[in-house]
Amino acid sequence: MGWYTPTSPSPDLTDTLVCGWSARTEGEHLLVPDACMDILWIRGVGIRVCGPETAAWSFTLPPGTDSVGVRFRPGAGAPLLRTSAAEVRNVRVGLGDVLGSTWERTLTDRLDNASGHAERIALFENAVRMWRDRGPEADPLIGNVRRALARHSWTVGALADAASVTERQLQRRCNDAFGYGPATLRGILRLQRFMALAQSGTRAGLAELAATAGYSDQAHLSRECRRISSLTPSALLAGEAPDWHGTESVVDVGNVQAPGQWTGEESAA
Repeated sequence: MGWYTPTSPSPDLTDTLVCGWSARTEGEHLLVPDACMDILWIRGVGIRVCGPETAAWSFTLPPGTDSVGVRFRPGAGAPLLRTSAAEVRNVRVGLGDVLGSTWERTLTDRLDNASGHAERIALFENAVRMWRDRGPEADPLIGNVRRALARHSWTVGALADAASVTERQLQRRCNDAFGYGPATLRGILRLQRFMALAQSGTRAGLAELAATAGYSDQAHLSRECRRISSLTPSALLAGEAPDWHGTESVVDVGNVQAPGQWTGEESAA
């Protein structure tokens, strides 16, 4: 990549966005699932909504292509974009496909004529505020599931019991919000937890990182890492993915080693 710069979101959007980012691409790039959705502007292309991914995928753009976007926290993007995350899983669609042509034309025009990347990120953040203000109330179950699986590898049954819902209800609501069920989300967030721990400066080896992140052993980490990212753990840590969110993270490393706890309203359904 030519360069990639993540930035922390405005304070009032930290519960909704992981980061904003700007980039100028060169060559081929491998994207690793992080349970997030992105909305981005690409010069000469327009606005795209990138749905949650279940496996790594690569892309190539012409050298020097400018792009700017914002990254939603897991489960936060779908209700604001008035779509089921499952409908955009593993695909990229135009903003007009989910919010209509008026939003797409207006926001594209503003982004095309903005003075720079900072202004474009601010335009995206303002749009997110409007979508949030006009959108439905956040489902408390989804926030609790995200926080629980970011910290600990819960079983699906334990999550359903803690939320006072059936496993089928949990599957359906996670599918709409995250794009897949809690078991898939658990694996993706566990890999993010591994990367966040490795970035935290603990100086631990792979075996210790694997145990702390919630894998049964280093071999389990290696299998899951290859399945989700197509890379070995060492190659993953040496690549671009650990730095995608800047100083932010989709997991809370400070709470990773604490016993798994259901947060918020345990009976939220």
